[in-house]
Amino acid sequence: MSKRTPTRNMLLFSGRAHPTLAQEVADLLEIDVVPTTAYDFANGEIYVRFDESVRGCDAFVLQSHSSPINEAIMEQLIMIDALKRASAKRITVILPFYGYARQDKKHLGREPISARLMADLFLTAGADRLMTVDLHTAQIQGFFDGPVDHLLAMPILTRHVKKRYGKKDLAVVSPDAGRIKVAEQWANALGGAPLAFIHKTRDPRRPNESKANRVVGDVTGRVCILVDDLIDTGGTIVQAAEALMADGAEDVVIVATHAVFSGPAVDRLKNSTACEVIVTNTLPIADDKRFDKLTVLSIAPLLAQATAAVFEEGSVTSLFKS
Repeated sequence: MSKRTPTRNMLLFSGRAHPTLAQEVADLLEIDVVPTTAYDFANGEIYVRFDESVRGCDAFVLQSHSSPINEAIMEQLIMIDALKRASAKRITVILPFYGYARQDKKHLGREPISARLMADLFLTAGADRLMTVDLHTAQIQGFFDGPVDHLLAMPILTRHVKKRYGKKDLAVVSPDAGRIKVAEQWANALGGAPLAFIHKTRDPRRPNESKANRVVGDVTGRVCILVDDLIDTGGTIVQAAEALMADGAEDVVIVATHAVFSGPAVDRLKNSTACEVIVTNTLPIADDKRFDKLTVLSIAPLLAQATAAVFEEGSVTSLFKS
């Protein structure tokens, strides 16, 4: 009897949160998204079943944690469990946006560290590996007991900024002191542009609220590239843009990876002093949340390259070069 050579099989699965992104990744990988039956019971419980065999496959489960966020997370956990019980060989969880990432440490007593709980949930469900984009803080990688591919959207974003604003005098601005390190990476990518940051105060008992106080650094006559990982209600970033213009900036460009856009965010950004708001499509952006000065760049090429690299046992780090 001749020996059978095992063949490795890559399969891409998508939850219902962001099927457009999953299809874009599948097209770039030249594969199909595995057909899936998914629906909610009357009481809100989620049912998932894959419509073809997954035995022995290298499974990639893509679900971005968009609103309603807890349903998106639960659906992904159920998908992982279904794959594990159907004998998938390896399960890589793709989280373009990692839910609860902002709850990565205790500010006050008797608080949870929900970002750690999330990692434990994925591990318990059966995930072998996590792949995510621009975590709120890099140390969240250590919460998951297994390989984590922390992908950076910066090369995609900086390419766009260089193309549109590269000939102007730029300054890179962090909306708070805590993200200075990221701003430094941006400054290097933009040819050594000067750095500034906004000094602000925040009450830990009032989420989504902060007060921009003053600009630290010289931004006079410069186009300020104001960079953050996400925009939720937009209050912080819009206040920062106003502070920069009041301090003599020529213009402000707001750049963020994740467009959460909760509540008044769209109105605030639309009416802000910024000339452009640049985000990626890690989260779905409905038509009613799009506006004239919004630019949405696709993260799909980065996810597709990283997926191919993981499947082929190649280097994911090489994707970080801008």
